[in-house]
Amino acid sequence: MICKPIDDRELEIRIEFNFNRLAEGDYYSFENIFSPEDYTWYGDKEGRALLAFVSHFKISGREIPCMAQLLSEMGSRFNREGYFGPVFKEEIHEQQLSGHSWLLRGLCEHYEAYGDELCLSALRRIAENLYLTKMGQFYSYPVDRSQADDGGVMGADTVVIGRWNLSSDVGCAFMSIDGLSHAYRLTKDERIKELVDEMIDVYLGIDKVKLRVQTHCTLTAARGMVRMYRETADERYLKGAKEIFELYVSGGGMTETYQNLNWWGRPDTWTEPCAIVDSFMLAGELYKLTSEEQYRTLAARIYHNGLATAQRDNGGAGTDTVVLDGVRDVLFAQMYEAFFCCTMRLAEGLRYLSENKELFVARLEGGVYKKGRIYSDGDLLYAEVTGGAERYAEHFVELDGRRLCPVVKYFKVPSDTLMSSKQRILF
Repeated sequence: MICKPIDDRELEIRIEFNFNRLAEGDYYSFENIFSPEDYTWYGDKEGRALLAFVSHFKISGREIPCMAQLLSEMGSRFNREGYFGPVFKEEIHEQQLSGHSWLLRGLCEHYEAYGDELCLSALRRIAENLYLTKMGQFYSYPVDRSQADDGGVMGADTVVIGRWNLSSDVGCAFMSIDGLSHAYRLTKDERIKELVDEMIDVYLGIDKVKLRVQTHCTLTAARGMVRMYRETADERYLKGAKEIFELYVSGGGMTETYQNLNWWGRPDTWTEPCAIVDSFMLAGELYKLTSEEQYRTLAARIYHNGLATAQRDNGGAGTDTVVLDGVRDVLFAQMYEAFFCCTMRLAEGLRYLSENKELFVARLEGGVYKKGRIYSDGDLLYAEVTGGAERYAEHFVELDGRRLCPVVKYFKVPSDTLMSSKQRILF
């Protein structure tokens, strides 16, 4: 058995590319870091950006200048209750809850890195005034509703049912299990735990395939369950996370290339690097908690195959086509960069990779063969590449009249070539 660990130099380049994108891109500059008032993902950009900036600081000790400016200005942008967006009295705005989960994560990470009272005070107030006021309301989350093929790469408000203003990113309110679990770790506020328990109880009971929920928010929620398990040693949290990951892997959430369907039951859509990051982080944590080799194997396969095409040559991350047997066999870039979400989330993924390299060792058989339906060398998938990207392949093999190579890493491919290239997965 041959082992293929993470290539340290390759990871360094990935990190450097992403750092530069965040440090130099206009979208992440102080002049543009705060979302406009009509952007209904309240707190989402600011939270993802802060989390990304802190992630790079924890990787290298380097600070993106905008991080300090973001924090110094943030309080003046909050509403009277201490968070972003309107103060909804009767309505529960799903995207506001989802967005502020990322803000909680960013504030928690910054507090852990710097020990600043500003972040601790802000996260306490968000938990108090935005989330704890919703105690008891998650049991009324609408699950009996028609599922039109709504929603683009950036989700949007779709319909109001009862008190809930719902998002096309179905289920994204439960993303907040992640942010609130982190807030609980720092504050030990038992009311936060009670709310998290309510959310977990409801979300585990939802038929995610039938409702066609977003895979990203589901995996993020599961990471929050893992964090709660680490804090409490309560087995039900670990059981819930394992159930979700099993559904994702075996229940139609993951593609043949170890990427994701953006929503369950919608193979005509696209992958999302945010979810790819969540999936290998969740697999890695489940392995560390259980020592079950299946999780480490999946973490390695997601990294070496699923993340291969997610990062672009500008350091950002973009969406690809969904590859499933009987649906589509061609992998190619669909959106060059999802700069409004995935580029920022990639930073946390790169940090996790840099801190847990030993988890991502791919096992190779020493030769390419058709494993089940797909050509592979152990944990590495092989594809037939055209359109120019083949010039950036690591190596080629000739097999069954085909010229195959490991899935080409898109961060090495110039953007104009990338957008015209295709990688055929041979079933």
